[in-house]
Amino acid sequence: MSTVPFRFVKRPLLRVNYWTIAVGAIALLIATPILCVLSSIFSDSREIWQHLATTVLPGYITNSLLLMVGVGIGVFVIGTGTAWLVTMCSFWGSSVFEWALLLPLAAPAYLLAYVYTDFLDYFGPVQTGLRNLFGWESIQDYWFPDIRSLWGAIAMLVLVLYPYVYLLARVAFLEQCTCTIEASRSLGCSPWRSFFKVALPLARPSIIAGLALALMETLNDFGTVQFFGITTFTTGIYRTWLGMGERVAAAQLAAILMLFVLVLIVLERLSRSQARYYQTMSFNKPGQSYLLTGIRGILAQFACGLPVVLGFLLPIGILCVMTLANAPETLDPKFLTFGGNSLILAGVTAALGVAIALIMAYGQRLNQTLGMRLAVRTAAMGYAIPGSVIAVGVLIPIGQLDNAIDRFMRATFNISTGLLLSGTIAVLIFAYLVRFLAVSFNTVESSLGKIEPNLDDASRSLGYNATDTLLKVHAPLMGSGLLTAVMLVFVDVMKELPATLVIRPFNFDTLAVQVYQYASDERLVEASAPALAIILVGTIPVLFLSSRIARSRL
Repeated sequence: MSTVPFRFVKRPLLRVNYWTIAVGAIALLIATPILCVLSSIFSDSREIWQHLATTVLPGYITNSLLLMVGVGIGVFVIGTGTAWLVTMCSFWGSSVFEWALLLPLAAPAYLLAYVYTDFLDYFGPVQTGLRNLFGWESIQDYWFPDIRSLWGAIAMLVLVLYPYVYLLARVAFLEQCTCTIEASRSLGCSPWRSFFKVALPLARPSIIAGLALALMETLNDFGTVQFFGITTFTTGIYRTWLGMGERVAAAQLAAILMLFVLVLIVLERLSRSQARYYQTMSFNKPGQSYLLTGIRGILAQFACGLPVVLGFLLPIGILCVMTLANAPETLDPKFLTFGGNSLILAGVTAALGVAIALIMAYGQRLNQTLGMRLAVRTAAMGYAIPGSVIAVGVLIPIGQLDNAIDRFMRATFNISTGLLLSGTIAVLIFAYLVRFLAVSFNTVESSLGKIEPNLDDASRSLGYNATDTLLKVHAPLMGSGLLTAVMLVFVDVMKELPATLVIRPFNFDTLAVQVYQYASDERLVEASAPALAIILVGTIPVLFLSSRIARSRL
């Protein structure tokens, strides 16, 4: 009896080309704002640029560098130290701190700036309590640090950005072979020496990656530095664009800010290019943790608890008290309107972002050429670009397109169309997609990569084309990854301030914009409810991420 060899059906080349064209078009569309900003370097604006260079540009560079240095040191010390304590040490409450240390990630830095300004102000509860306790009558009787300063901004950013380093460092410590640590101990190394000589060098790539993410977010910050009166590139771009009306100069400032980001990306890559780190995972069994009792246990609890209290529990407690004590003022119809606006923008952006990310990831799976990988990486680089830069990059080509349409309609039909696209929700959502597409793509790509290619061939052998395979086979298997991507993009949009502030339609505010405007007017009580809503929404993916990490250890 003869047998006929079974052959899988060949994938139609035409289908692959459709997916390739789709991914290329998405990459070109997403990259347009960034390319527009970079092209502004060659624009002629010598007079205004000379004015900026001789007056404010040195201050922008100095303050941005000082912020990066201060935040970098702070997040490295707190993130790495707490990650080592909860991973390699055992003390009372360590299992709680494992997930609690991620909670400050839910609070944007500008919200902490508003809360702590009110809490530590001259008429705030802290200074008022000190004056009552010691009998002081005025500020001349004592000294109190000014929260509205460069060091105050660094503290606010450190409190909310250290989880980037903590998360990646903890994963690196979990993956380290415990035999290596135990071997160093058997050779006479103390726990501290084992940490500095063995564990820390092995975790260096992950720590550097976390530092790069934290510093990119530092460069992106607008609300904190603007509220504290610190001139950085983000505030400079906003003032040059809206205050001076100089779009070209604002784009050139944005291009310089992009150079800062590019340097961070290059340094992060170079830090891993000269070394290779290998772990023998088959021997990576849970080792004996360092038991901390007495004063050591108390110090470990204090080191892990202080960032959680200052970065999450205290701010959210103050906001709860302010919201409930002034409910008629805070929970007014405006709050519901702006909350609805935020939910619409976040929901639409999250849905579109995940759909586009799915197209990109699947197109790359079908056609793994150099051109495809380059197109995908180009479309996914927006998260490294600050929101103020993307706002400038989006508005310039959109404005040019509006003017071109208006000129054509005037010349052809003698009708003025005005600004059709500028200042619309569609443009704002497009800016969000440019900024946060990388978040959804990385999650979707990781989830899709876990599906074996054999399933694609089996699906094709049953007559399914590429689209049917994606919708009927892959998508159901990627449910958890797609849900994670939706949550991450949703929360990022809820918190986004710089791009929203510049691009939003007239009389269309979000919760983030409402908080910013109330805080700028020193109306912190009215800002409490929207600020609390943003933090509570941001807590959902943080808890979800913490539970997934905890399950992965079982």
